[in-house]
Amino acid sequence: MNNNIRVNELCYSTLSSKNPNSFDTYVSLGGYSTWKNIVTTSYDRKEIIETILKSGLRGRGGAGFPTGRKWSFINQDSEDIKYLVCNADESEPGTCKDRDILRYNPHALIEGMLIASYAIGANTAYCYLRGEFMDDVYSSFKKALADAYENKLIGNNILKTNINIELHDLIGAGAYIVGEETAMLESIEGKKGFPRFKPPFPAVKGLFGSPTIINNVETLASVPKIMENGPEWFKSAGTKDSPGFKCFSVSGHVNKPGNYEIPLGTPFKKLLELAGGMKDGKKIKAVIPGGSSVPVVPGKVMLETNMDYESITQAGSLLGSGAVIIMDEDTNMVEVIHRIARFYYSESCGQCTPCREGTGWMFKIIDKILNGKANLEDIKTLESIPSMISGSTICALGDAAAMPVESFIKHYKNEFLRYINHENQNKEKIFSSNNNNEFVLQKK
Repeated sequence: MNNNIRVNELCYSTLSSKNPNSFDTYVSLGGYSTWKNIVTTSYDRKEIIETILKSGLRGRGGAGFPTGRKWSFINQDSEDIKYLVCNADESEPGTCKDRDILRYNPHALIEGMLIASYAIGANTAYCYLRGEFMDDVYSSFKKALADAYENKLIGNNILKTNINIELHDLIGAGAYIVGEETAMLESIEGKKGFPRFKPPFPAVKGLFGSPTIINNVETLASVPKIMENGPEWFKSAGTKDSPGFKCFSVSGHVNKPGNYEIPLGTPFKKLLELAGGMKDGKKIKAVIPGGSSVPVVPGKVMLETNMDYESITQAGSLLGSGAVIIMDEDTNMVEVIHRIARFYYSESCGQCTPCREGTGWMFKIIDKILNGKANLEDIKTLESIPSMISGSTICALGDAAAMPVESFIKHYKNEFLRYINHENQNKEKIFSSNNNNEFVLQKK
């Protein structure tokens, strides 16, 4: 997808340049000026955290937790070694924003990581990149990192001061589960990517047992502009509870799939318009607004919804990573959830029984339905499984697998019922629906 559109010049500020990912391009646009000012003036660390807190910046990786509040969890007075980790393991199906920041504007991320490291008192930072990024994405970031080191912006005695920050790049092996922050810490330590029990939370006991802050690529890439222009500038866009800008990865049945950086609170209709509208002039049927792990929303509901955390929640889903998957009127919803369920079944780490067994159970029943071998009892069983998984696992992968299945059945149950093998049913019974849109069996 190459339809990257910038509205605010935040994360994609270099796109209009001939060499968008180069050091010279970034510097010509004012890049690293904020970092240089912080370093040379011995900027107050707590003031940086307070600025980010006042801006209302929320984590752009999926959870939407206030970034400044997360940073404030670090004990500034502690002499413990502290770490910053950038989560660049972009593995949520439908999401492709972080890789483009790494590809086209890597210096914004590097500057954001340096500012964040300084603010929390970390001398070491890691950028953990997804294994599939071993192409121009990884090479672009690695070149940017080398250029920043060469210009004495990273390392020992930065810009001839007593500030020392080392920034390392790591490439993973392509496991979805390490996108979960504590599983990522396990992987960095050289262990199998199993999520950890919480508490203790990473800000207390994280990487190598030390206080650690983990932020998403888009979150950290937003920091330099906020520090440069101030929190009120950032809050001037978006809504009261969802301030600022957000990158949305739009895919599916639209004419111009791509990344669109727009103010939070923008109507979904406007985002659909930016993406060129529905392909072939077809009607919209459904939207997954935050990546495959969130509940699906009927198209008619999304057309009346704004793109912010609160509005999407009211519509019955989550903003998540900002991956907007749009489906037209001809989409077979059983086939879609079949593919989604298969993904989570494959990617479950297997540490928790509800997730390990539940994801497989759901996929096998959906596969049975899709192949015309299921009966009504299978539908009922499938409906009961999500509630047995949600909230019963160490990390959120179990919920991520359960919520889509639950929502697909809720909104498109009639499509599941069309696959029922009628030969498996009592031939003297037929299907009918009651006033609650629940399908039941009745005597002829």
